[in-house]
Amino acid sequence: RRRHTRYPLVTGVQTCALPIFKALSDAVPDRVTAGHHADLLSAAINGRMPADGRIWLVAGGLVGGGWGAKRGMDGQHATICINDGDTHNSPVEQMEAKYPMLVEQYTLREDSGGAGTWQGGLGTEKKIRALSEFNFNAQVERVHCRPWGLFGGHPGAGNQVAIQIGDQPELKFPSGKVLGRQLKAGDAYVLRSGGGGGYGSPLKRPIERVAFDLAEGYISPARAEQCYGAVLTSEGSLDLAASAARREAMLQAEVPYEQLPEPDEDAMSEADEKLFTQARGFFWRRCC
Repeated sequence: RRRHTRYPLVTGVQTCALPIFKALSDAVPDRVTAGHHADLLSAAINGRMPADGRIWLVAGGLVGGGWGAKRGMDGQHATICINDGDTHNSPVEQMEAKYPMLVEQYTLREDSGGAGTWQGGLGTEKKIRALSEFNFNAQVERVHCRPWGLFGGHPGAGNQVAIQIGDQPELKFPSGKVLGRQLKAGDAYVLRSGGGGGYGSPLKRPIERVAFDLAEGYISPARAEQCYGAVLTSEGSLDLAASAARREAMLQAEVPYEQLPEPDEDAMSEADEKLFTQARGFFWRRCC
């Protein structure tokens, strides 16, 4: 299902620059990158200080995400999007010292980079617990139009926004938009930045790099097996000989990702549901 922006809808610089690269990819394939997460994931938050009632405001988020891979290089992890090079990541200690917040988690997002000969960069996952009542707002883009891959590379995971009331299951926002949501002490919000798209067939990625990514936690065992054709032993290590044979067989039958047919509406809707209820992302047309 293709989505085209029509008047009076608007687009941002961060979402306009990369389609130009994509349009040039056939002409200069060695000088372009795959898609990236394309959003600051900024959250507008305000409340009152518990001690004296002073009003406070903060632009939470700015977490950085995955950049697209290019020929000869994997994408960068946890990097601010293309139009905001002067925007910096906020130190956890600074946020906790100034505002009634507790940063419970700030990690790279496993499997968020698109699989490829050169893999897309990983996004991040940041979970903030409220220590007193505050209002939470977010208007995040690129949740449905995930960062695309190039020349057989797979797309990265999309951006995601969620809140958690107490110890209840997370409430996801498929549109990426949260307006005037009041969080009380003990509630939390979660920002998950997307990954970058991959470049080239995943089955041509050196198996040593797959082993490294698996050991570092950049990819899951399922990703290693399903996207990269790895064969794992019962101890979780790679069987190099079996992996080489399986990858060769998969490569013979492979259809480039971008040439696969579009799914029907029902299949897309089902995939959308998984995308926004699974933290690791979901790739509806392929292996992962």
